[in-house]
Amino acid sequence: MTLTLYNTLTRRQEPFIPFEPGQVRMYCCGVTVYDYCHLGHARSYIIWDILRRYLQWRGYAVRYVQNFTDIDDKILNRARQEGSSMEEVADRYTQAYFEDMARLNVLEADAYPRATHTLDGIKRLISQLEQKGFAYPAGGDVYYKVREFTNYGKLSGRQLAEMQAGASGRVEAEDPEELKKQDPFDFALWKAAKPGEPSWESPWGAGRPGWHIECSAMVREVLGETIDIHVGGADLIFPHHENEIAQSEAVTGQALAKYWLHNGMVAVNGEKMSKSLGNFTTIRQLLDQGGVDPMALRLFVLQANYRKPLDFTDEAIASAENGWTTLKDGLRFGYEYGSKLGWDLDSGAIVPESDALIAQFGFGRLGSGRFGSGRFGVGDFAREIAPEFDPVVAQFQTAMDDDLNTPSALAVLFELAKELRRQGNIWVHEGKLDMDSQQLHHQWVALRELGKVLGLEVNPEADNSTPEPGGLSDQEIESLIQDRLAARQGKNFAEADRIRNQLQELGITLIDKPGGVTQWHRN
Repeated sequence: MTLTLYNTLTRRQEPFIPFEPGQVRMYCCGVTVYDYCHLGHARSYIIWDILRRYLQWRGYAVRYVQNFTDIDDKILNRARQEGSSMEEVADRYTQAYFEDMARLNVLEADAYPRATHTLDGIKRLISQLEQKGFAYPAGGDVYYKVREFTNYGKLSGRQLAEMQAGASGRVEAEDPEELKKQDPFDFALWKAAKPGEPSWESPWGAGRPGWHIECSAMVREVLGETIDIHVGGADLIFPHHENEIAQSEAVTGQALAKYWLHNGMVAVNGEKMSKSLGNFTTIRQLLDQGGVDPMALRLFVLQANYRKPLDFTDEAIASAENGWTTLKDGLRFGYEYGSKLGWDLDSGAIVPESDALIAQFGFGRLGSGRFGSGRFGVGDFAREIAPEFDPVVAQFQTAMDDDLNTPSALAVLFELAKELRRQGNIWVHEGKLDMDSQQLHHQWVALRELGKVLGLEVNPEADNSTPEPGGLSDQEIESLIQDRLAARQGKNFAEADRIRNQLQELGITLIDKPGGVTQWHRN
């Protein structure tokens, strides 16, 4: 089986072949840190987290880099509004980014370069562009000569005749700086200092970098002149990624990236998300005020093709929450019943092409997530479960190899989870299973490990006595059951029924067994 990905550059789905066998260099355009992350950010960073996880599961050593834009007009405007500084605003929202992503189980990148930490590389790249005739100074600014780069537009498919002036995306058309340009299509590489704004010395005078040059310099400094995969939202294709290509390739003469991947945008009830429409929703608003489980939000994102638009509605998130309940029940099965069934909960590696991985790496692994290391111990559990031996895992891999077809991959997980949940109900009601315990263990391991590839995990360390929000702990349930038993023994059947109904309303089902024994389970 071969992994294929849709390449925006070639406009087709292609087999993934990295420059170096077994090694992947991957860059993701990060956030401009002036506000809390919103639903669009959640979709983008969850999707690229999945790509990274899947590449690692497939046995690649992935170096994943994601930048922070920490100097920008929006940051400066926020600082003015708050009476603070650019650094304070950037640091606060950078920390908020990490907090939000940790809740969504997005693994941390291997490096987080910042624009303000890459100024030497930015100035060096601008100087090289100037020396090669692709840039020119003008009144303290420096601009890129778009018409000098003959392949301009190859990523977006746009022709210069179709493009609007001010293509930098960060300079208003009525700005006086526009008059400095030799051509309206040219965009800023360096901006002259303005009164009251942060600035840095340069060969062209005090100023700060343009937006696009920052990513070109950060990619080059951290990953090299050519990388395997460059990812981001579809809104970045033009002008940001188009300009990155023009800047980098004009200097190096090499492709900036072999594969360009872009995720679709998020709408809210069919409308573009924006503050002016009042439908702008941050991740923490949704999780804290809306009470949405982070894993349900992650599942919501994965239920659609990553390249298609995603519409956020109350019905869609409710469906995702129901789906997560099913997966969660299946994932919890082993932790709740495994010890009673004599299972070794630590065993069971599930990897593709296990023999090749053992020979090449000794093991495959995922980076640390919110619920554990995520390691797949291939060396310890050789040939345990792999596509060539397990049709379920093969079905999962076939789906993911098809340009990260997460909806089809999720269907595999749901089938496993539904059977595990059914067996859990049978165990609660009858105290036994109706299928072989080892076969069930095999299915649970498959669900647990394939769930890790999608970042859908439960915390095995969680205290089962901790109540759900607004619910009861295990001890409180047991106490009410004892109260009900005492009421029945005292022939106070009305009180006994009241307690049963109370528990039923809270999602607790009681099963009375012979001999006065009462079992219970959460619905």
